Amino acid sequence: MHSHLKLSLAMTAGFALGAAVSQGLRAQQHPPAYVISEIEVTDAEAYLRDYVPLANRALAENGQRRLASGGRTVTLAGAPPATRVVVSVFDSLEKAEAAYTSPAYLEARRIGDRYGRLRIFAVEGLPQ
Repeated sequence: MHSHLKLSLAMTAGFALGAAVSQGLRAQQHPPAYVISEIEVTDAEAYLRDYVPLANRALAENGQRRLASGGRTVTLAGAPPATRVVVSVFDSLEKAEAAYTSPAYLEARRIGDRYGRLRIFAVEGLPQ
């Protein structure tokens, strides 16, 4: 009888410990960060050839997941957006900032600045 009681107590303690650890991990997670890039492209051919591949690689290596990239945009209120809009998500605001300040992206950005004017900002999302 003692072995059943010990097993039952061990299972209960394991379940409680697992639930506490799981809750603690969820509490430590940062909310996602959404990055919005508005680009006024001045030389589309060079922009696509010289900047986009470098920037995409640098940002993807730092956790970027693109949600929208250069698709059709519609103005709903206020001034119209730039000719090209990119929306992406990172696991946290800190990871977004690290991606856009990484040496690889800064090198790509030096090239991109020759072919367009970029406005890039990040907003912290709601916890998921």
